[in-house]
Parts: sequence; C-alpha cells; structure tokens
Amino acid sequence: MKKFFLLLIPLFLSSINAQEKPKLVVGIVVDQMKMEYLYRFSEDFSENGFKRLMKDGYTFHNTHYNYMPTYTGPGHASIYTGTTPSVHGIVGNTWFNKSIGKEMYCTDDDKVATLGEGTDYEGKMSPKNLLSTTITDELKLATNFKGNVIGISLKDRGAILPAGHFADWAFWYSKTGAFVSSTYYGEKLPDWVTQFNNEKNYEKYLNKEWSLFKPKEIYNESLNDNNPYEGKLYKKTPFFPYNMKDMYANNDAGVLRSTPFGNNLLGDFAMKVIEKEDLGKDNITDFLTVSFSSTDYVGHLLGPRSIELQDTYLRLDQTIADFLNYLDKNIGKNNYLVFLTADHAGAENVTYLKDNKYNVDQINSKKFIHDLETFSKEKYGENLLLNYSNSNIFFNKEIIEASNLEMEEVKNSFKEFIYKQSFIRSVYTDSEILSNSGNDIYLNAIAKGFDPIQNGELIILEKPGYLEYGATGTTHGSPYTYDTHVPLLFYGWKIKPGASYNKKEITQIAPTVALKLKITLPSGTEAKVLEEILE
Repeated sequence: MKKFFLLLIPLFLSSINAQEKPKLVVGIVVDQMKMEYLYRFSEDFSENGFKRLMKDGYTFHNTHYNYMPTYTGPGHASIYTGTTPSVHGIVGNTWFNKSIGKEMYCTDDDKVATLGEGTDYEGKMSPKNLLSTTITDELKLATNFKGNVIGISLKDRGAILPAGHFADWAFWYSKTGAFVSSTYYGEKLPDWVTQFNNEKNYEKYLNKEWSLFKPKEIYNESLNDNNPYEGKLYKKTPFFPYNMKDMYANNDAGVLRSTPFGNNLLGDFAMKVIEKEDLGKDNITDFLTVSFSSTDYVGHLLGPRSIELQDTYLRLDQTIADFLNYLDKNIGKNNYLVFLTADHAGAENVTYLKDNKYNVDQINSKKFIHDLETFSKEKYGENLLLNYSNSNIFFNKEIIEASNLEMEEVKNSFKEFIYKQSFIRSVYTDSEILSNSGNDIYLNAIAKGFDPIQNGELIILEKPGYLEYGATGTTHGSPYTYDTHVPLLFYGWKIKPGASYNKKEITQIAPTVALKLKITLPSGTEAKVLEEILE
C-alpha cells in the first residue's frame, strides 16, 4: 500500500503544477491608445471594462516605448518579443530597405497565398521578417506545441506579429468583410471561420447608423462635433450621426475599420475563436492575442480631441466588459491572465496646438525632399538622394562611388544643411547611432529602433510637436512622450490589485509573462521585468 501511494505522489505533484499555470493568456493591444484616455474618459466608462481591469488588476501608469519609430508594426513586435526593432528587425510598417534597394512591408511574404474571401495581396503575409522569437513562440516550445496560439486583429500586422512564428492561426479583416489568413498557417480556413464569414456578421454593423453611444452631454471631454481639427470619414462631414449604409455602398466593407464597430466585430470574433478552438479548456496554457485597430483609424482621421474618438473608447469599454464576462463564464475567473497595452500613443493635432499659441507647424515632406535634392544638385552637380521615408535618409552609393566622393563627407554636408531647417531638433549619422553611448536619450531611442542592414545613412529627429501630417487628425512615430506613453494593465491569474508610477518600458512585458509562466524568455529580450507582479 505504501508503495502504491509513493507511485501516486508524482501524479499528484504533476496535477498541482499544471494548475499553477493559467488556462489561457489573453494579450490585448489597443491601437494608438494614450494612457491619458484612461484618465480623461474615466467618469464615462462602465465599472466592468477598463475600470475593472484597473481596480481589480495591476496598473502601470508610467509605461513607455523606448525606441523610435513608434509605429504599429514595431509596437506589436516589441510587446511580444520583449526587444526593440534593432534586434527584432521590424523597423516600420512599410520602409525602404537599403539591403534590397526597395520598399517592403513588415509582414510581406510572396511565397504564401490568401486563405478565405480576400484579395490576393491581403493574404500574402507571414511573420518571416520577424527576427526574434515571441512570448507566444516560447509558449509553443514549452508545451511541445500542445498549447494553442492564435492572433486576431483588423490589421494583418496586428494579428501576425504577436502570434509569432509557431502560431496555429492568425486571422485578420479583409475589405470584403471576411476574416482571412494565409497558407503560412494551413491549407484552408477552419470550417467555423468560413461559417462565421458566410454569416456576414459585419453587415449588422454596416446596416445601421453610427450615433452617439451615450447622451451628448457626456462628451464634454472632447471638442465640439465637426470641429476644424477633424478630417472627413469617407468624404462625410464629421458630424453625428453617420450613415453607415451610405459609406458602405460607396466603398467596401473596409469602412468598418474606421468606426468603433470594427472593434465590436473583433470582439465577437474573439469569443468565437475561444469557443471553436477550445482555448482554455485543459491545463495546457493557450494564448490569444487580440489587437483592436479601430481606435487607430479613428484617431488618425478625426484626432485625439474628437467626439468620435471618445465614442469609440466608450464603446470599446463595453466590448472589453462583455469579453471579460465571457472569460469569467467560459474559462473561470482565476484561470485566465489578461494584459492590456497599446502599440503606440499619438500626438495632438498640430493646428489645434498652433491655434492655442504653441509655436509648432506641419512639415511638408514633399518640400523637404525637394530641398534636399536641390541642395545636392547645387553642391555635387547631381541628386545623391536615393530615398527619404520614416525619418531615414538614404544616399545613392553607386553615384557617390562613381563621383569619387567620400560617404562621410556627403553625410556631414547634408547634416549641416538639414540643421538649417526650422523643424529639426537633431540629425544623426549611422556611425553616431551605432556608437551611441546612451547619454543622449533621443539618440538612444533611435539606436534601439535602428538596424544598420535596413535603415538609412542619416536619421532626423523633428522638434517636439512638429508632425509630417496634414492639418486634420493626427499621427505618431516620434520618441516624445505623447507617442510613447501607453497604458499597461495586468488582470486575472495571480495578479494582485495595485499600481506603480515608476517608469517602465514596453519591452518588459514579454519577459515578465515568460517568468510568470515559468518558460524560456524570448530570444532577443534584454530580460528586464516588472517585478511588481512577479511572486
């Protein structure tokens, strides 16, 4: 009998160990979310969405991106790899890559094809350009590929990069209204996805108007409706209510992305993924990555002070509340771990700042390029500029070599000229970036976002508040706090309520989750962790 109990001990311990891990991890990214929105809209949120995560979970109030450029692709990659573009290789959304001499997209892969009712290009996507492993990859390895990993988003990059190299599936929204994937993940879509698409669930959101979610007086944290800092939503005057049917009829189902209902549809799909893929149904941890993109589309078009953006967040708050209730019911309150953050924040509209006496301005990119080319022709007799994009300046090395010019001399002469532009704060050569000491915080941010194989010979940094954007809406990309300061909330399994105001970096998320799950760290991470939520 004693021998029998001794034989049972390993099984008993194995059972305990299995229960010491969450059944499901859910990583939520809200595209272009400023930490400030959690404060500004707080009184108008329900008790069961963002407030529940903050009250019953752990809030890091001072979390920042530690590199430039602060874009969507690099942001998602950095959250899940625990490192920066200089290591994981995703140096933009779309960028000119000097090693191949042409523009590339972060998830481009011409060796795969679209699965589902999307266009040919929409599915030619994979994580092949991502150089580091992700926390989701490490979970697959730790479970001998038994743990399920699925990524979903309205954007391909928001689904693919978080899910990593070993994901079971990544699904993203097509302008046809269907969720699609690529042959990187399988030969055909799961039957349940095809059924979901055939039900045309997007139509229930497109066949109604976009009116305010709450009474109009609630929206006193925003500027007036149809203010001069808002752009037009599919040629519609920015004024409630919006005729969704009309926008859809004159475009395609992609219009859903630029309304809060894109997030609603993704929330519906997230719950369907959990149900149909049996996520969180056993003691082997699964991972679902969810990226809500409509906030970014609305922010770009209509700006951070628009009623439309506030309405989008109030509706997203309800979507998150519904999703948490679903997790409670189907996974169990103590069986899942959630973190919520953003891939970047966003700047104030430049015209709005100017009108309130801040001495800033829009930057005319076309004029800047023309000025660079004119300078080059006047000084060297020909145009040495190969490409300017994403704050990178690339030179035509073939012309420089054929003209017997020294590259360092060319870089320094252009640098001197660029410093004469009123909007420039700093200009750095690739040599200065690679020899970065860390003392210049902005140079350090640029170095963490710089890949010498792909990036340019010069990187420019504009002064705070200046944007290469139009007069309405907003954008992001800088190393300034208005682009780097994002929310970071942890909730659920083994998370005690609390808050920290110490500065944290976005790259601390992945190694923290890895140590919490007791699995291998992602390959590129610096392994700095959030000790406050580790036991």
